[in-house]
Amino acid sequence: MDSRVVGIPEVDGTEDVAVVIDVMRAFTTAAWAFHRGADKIVLAADVGEALAIKACHPGWLALKDGAPVHGFDLVNSPGVIRDTDLSGRTVIQKTTAGTVGALAVVEAKLALCASFAVAGATARALADVADSVTFVATGEDGRAAEDLACAEYLGRLLTGDRPDPDPYLLRARTSPAADDLRGGRRRGAHPADVELCLEVNRFDFAMKVGLEEGMAVLRPLRPRPDAASAVHRAR
Repeated sequence: MDSRVVGIPEVDGTEDVAVVIDVMRAFTTAAWAFHRGADKIVLAADVGEALAIKACHPGWLALKDGAPVHGFDLVNSPGVIRDTDLSGRTVIQKTTAGTVGALAVVEAKLALCASFAVAGATARALADVADSVTFVATGEDGRAAEDLACAEYLGRLLTGDRPDPDPYLLRARTSPAADDLRGGRRRGAHPADVELCLEVNRFDFAMKVGLEEGMAVLRPLRPRPDAASAVHRAR
């Protein structure tokens, strides 16, 4: 399978199949939200849109980067979401990079959102439907070490390899983003966030984004079991 890696500024609308990567922390947080029972995640372009959507749907929960602020119920932290019951709830997510990248490719034929937590399922979801894929590394305009490492790991999985994830995880663990989280320089962080972002194949679902009633909606996608024959599971 052919693949290329771009940053958000290089997305040009020609991406038929795209995988948007935000390891620290948007799409690790989203994966945990689904694990904790969320029905769907609506992706917002900015704070104003997130609050406007919530105003129309008072029962939905709004989530953003940074410390808790008025109007938002949750923070973009897998450590926090891990301990939150979201059964049947809809979450509105707005983050600095991840949601921006997803919105840039939402009209693609197939758009998935990924992190290490859903890497294996993401590769299996792509195995039978794509000849080429564009990885969108969202952090630092496409230069974030953790997103690039995840993209390369996914690329290896898509070739049918069984790569050792440890070298890729090391790059993520020693990235500036990880250092910022450990050093308390990102508000709204939980002490467990870095390690949760480094759990490989924690969940058995991919995450697909598409338009529903004019909104960008992220939902879990469980690949067909026989897709595993095309892409080997990593350990």
